[in-house]
Amino acid sequence: MSLRFSVLASGSTGNALYVETDKQKLLVDAGLSGKKMDELFQKIDCDPSQLNGILVTHEHSDHIKGVGIIARKYNLPIYANAKTWQAMEKALGTLTTDQRFHFEIGEVKTFADLEVESFGVSHDAAEPMFYVFHHDGKKLVLATDMGYVSERIKKTIENADTLIFEANHDLNMLRMGRYPWNVKRRILSDVGHVSNEDAAYALAEVIGDRTERIYLAHLSLDNNMKELARLTVEQVLQEQGLAVGERFRLYDTDPYKPTPLAVV
Repeated sequence: MSLRFSVLASGSTGNALYVETDKQKLLVDAGLSGKKMDELFQKIDCDPSQLNGILVTHEHSDHIKGVGIIARKYNLPIYANAKTWQAMEKALGTLTTDQRFHFEIGEVKTFADLEVESFGVSHDAAEPMFYVFHHDGKKLVLATDMGYVSERIKKTIENADTLIFEANHDLNMLRMGRYPWNVKRRILSDVGHVSNEDAAYALAEVIGDRTERIYLAHLSLDNNMKELARLTVEQVLQEQGLAVGERFRLYDTDPYKPTPLAVV
């Protein structure tokens, strides 16, 4: 019995996470076209027609672009909170009543042998939330699209076996970059995105004895680079007395290539 996952895509151009156990296969978000989503599943040798459902984090297009298409194609239920449903309904297109399910912030839902816990984040969406997956004593966390990492979030995600965690931008690249000031201000705000440095300091507080893998996620194409994100996070963690490569390792994610299917 094991909990397995692949970060199918991660970044400002589209996000999707696949999570499976022996009895359950779930997709979190589908921020790419239906065709691209099928291609990503092909790359990890998984069949999307075997999915049991789609969990949605929030209504931004880089998270829901393919949700309606995939749900219709494979006749899947979609789970999201009431405010997110309201915000994304038109974008998803026609769905049947038995495809619409509510999953509210702070709730824990059981999907066969997989328990999923939702938690709220600070981001400029209707009611954004992310997920902790529990199976057979293992804990997998997905936490991106956060303006900041609150104490409540830290408590919820601490000592996970695997963390998929936002490292959206390098502060200097963002400040010197081509984005207009109002966009920069939004990214830097409490409802924007977490920088490499802020991600590292938050991680230093939540890494525990059982933490083995950290995937740096939702990197900006314009304001970050994999090497820079990894280097910054590694440096801060080492300063905090947490040496990368001893107890735990850092992994990259990619906007176009899935991470290999891994066991938590």
